[in-house]
Amino acid sequence: MKRRVIDTNVAVVANGRGTNASVKCRQGTIDALAHLLNRGRIVVDEAGEMTAEYRTYCNPKGQPGVGDRFFREVLMNYSRKVERVRLKKRSDGTFLDFPSDPDLATFDPSDRKFAAAARKASAPVLNATDSDWLNHVEALKRNGISVEFVCGTEKAKWVSR
Repeated sequence: MKRRVIDTNVAVVANGRGTNASVKCRQGTIDALAHLLNRGRIVVDEAGEMTAEYRTYCNPKGQPGVGDRFFREVLMNYSRKVERVRLKKRSDGTFLDFPSDPDLATFDPSDRKFAAAARKASAPVLNATDSDWLNHVEALKRNGISVEFVCGTEKAKWVSR
């Protein structure tokens, strides 16, 4: 069974609102989320920081987009679909499971919860159009965090023309 940590941008692109993602990219996110909802598990943090970020961009009623449906499933906490991991923090608020690698010093602080959860759960992060994951992919990989690029690794193919 596939287990994945889902960066918020995947749900945003799947919803198709407020994004200039290409049709192919959007379809890739829809397919990836649908597959996980039907046959996989979604990894989130116990403290709810990931869920709080999803709430900013997705409708908890589960409609009208696939990203909204994904969020609803996370909220409903179906034990067969959602796996929660405990992420411990240092006294300064940083995640213990986020690597202290100098090559990750510029990695987006708001994405560190996803990276920490992926490392803790040994599950890949699903990304659509967030270039920070692409810019740091080698350092992440070196530190035990794998990233799957739903829209590929060529930024030019992420957007509509």
